[in-house]
Amino acid sequence: MKKVFALFFVIFTCSFLVVYAQVNFEFRGVWIATVENIDWPKEKGLSVEEQKASFIKLLDYHQHIGINSVFVQVRPAADAFYPSQYEPWSEYLMGKQGLAPTPSYDPLAFMIDETHKRGMEFHAWINPYRAVFNIKHSSIASSHITHLHPEWFLTYGNTKYFNPGIPEVRTFVSKVVRDIVSRYDIDGIHMDDYFYPYRIDGKAFPDSKTYLKYGHGLTKDSWRRSNCDSIIKNIYEVITEINPRVKFGVSPFGVWRNKSQDIEGSKTTAGTTSYDDLYADILLWLRMGWIDYVAPQIYWECSHNQCPYNELLDWWSKHTYGKHLYIGHGIYKANINAAWKDKTELPSQIIALRAMKETQGSAFFSSQDLVHNTNGWADSLRENYYALPAIVPPMSWIDSTLPSSPIIAKAGNNTYTFNYKGEDKIKGFAIFQLPPSLEAKVVNATLIKIFNDSSTTIFNKDDINLPKDYRLFVATISINNNLSEWVELK
Repeated sequence: MKKVFALFFVIFTCSFLVVYAQVNFEFRGVWIATVENIDWPKEKGLSVEEQKASFIKLLDYHQHIGINSVFVQVRPAADAFYPSQYEPWSEYLMGKQGLAPTPSYDPLAFMIDETHKRGMEFHAWINPYRAVFNIKHSSIASSHITHLHPEWFLTYGNTKYFNPGIPEVRTFVSKVVRDIVSRYDIDGIHMDDYFYPYRIDGKAFPDSKTYLKYGHGLTKDSWRRSNCDSIIKNIYEVITEINPRVKFGVSPFGVWRNKSQDIEGSKTTAGTTSYDDLYADILLWLRMGWIDYVAPQIYWECSHNQCPYNELLDWWSKHTYGKHLYIGHGIYKANINAAWKDKTELPSQIIALRAMKETQGSAFFSSQDLVHNTNGWADSLRENYYALPAIVPPMSWIDSTLPSSPIIAKAGNNTYTFNYKGEDKIKGFAIFQLPPSLEAKVVNATLIKIFNDSSTTIFNKDDINLPKDYRLFVATISINNNLSEWVELK
């Protein structure tokens, strides 16, 4: 779908609100980190009712400001926010690793259900290789995989990692993913930037013995990249086998390679790169179709002297290979320097990405920074950039089937009912308004309301401020975000 980029005015009965460059299809995501209780739960050992209530409050808040997708960290360190046959309960839930919530409930199933009730997507965020967050302080259960297979792990700094070069490690992580995809109604599996760990000055990652055993003539760097390639390919194959509608995405460090290192690289001078330091060759994964979206962490400001935001935005938009691109914004940096104290920094980034036809949206790290409304950015999203709803962009390579159109019935003066009689599951219904002089196409219309309900829906035209002579159209939204043929409300 083409996007509308010019500024336009939405006319209300009593006032005028300037709404910036609204788009009908846009990914609007937020990371909800559980490691160290960054975002949720805010404390270890909260009661089950407190855990549930705080997550519902978090979802309601994000829905209110226009977010339509969440990345929830369900496996921060070889532990689980769900009952798992492979890994113990996370310490960040009840305060001690292996301790189940009481009374018993499944936090992941609960979070997915609440997210879907609000018409939002749920992406299960897992860390593939971190095993013990801090060897000095983390709670480790006797059933933890580091005790069962200590030969699979390496300590680097204060963190214990799976050794990516061991084939059994890749098999184990794939089993964890298979378990999640098999049992839960998730919309995506998501990984962040932690593949091989970030370098520690003066310390080498201690995998020399593994390299001697499995290197097979490759350079160590190439071998490490091949290990990351293998786990990505394995997980892609597992997802495709079990539930091909589940998306697979990665949020890499924002610089793949500098141009000084590779002619294909960006015009940056980053001291760390995804390819050379974390051994994550994102471009290969995109070219091979092993991932469905990339959400690079472009956590620098527009004026940054080494890694300017706009340069990286342009670079990533030219290297999507037909997959989706969501831009990661580092809002956690608010107030750290003059650039991030500037209230216009985030709006400028959003305006810039919307000018790129290859870019499908944004993701914000992290939830707490939106909740705190730092720099008024949450208000800015709600009142301006996300003032109107947006549908998560569909992925044609996963599903291009259109759902049946809604069945419309007049229920009274300016009141209608919408029903869906198709066999497939749907997300709900979308209402578009269209100026009188334009052809009835999505690119000419403005999405003004989404009903997150697949049952009978009641709509009253008097509930909206429809400009004179504008027309209204209704479409069904499929579970994979495809739109049906329109039906005009007359």
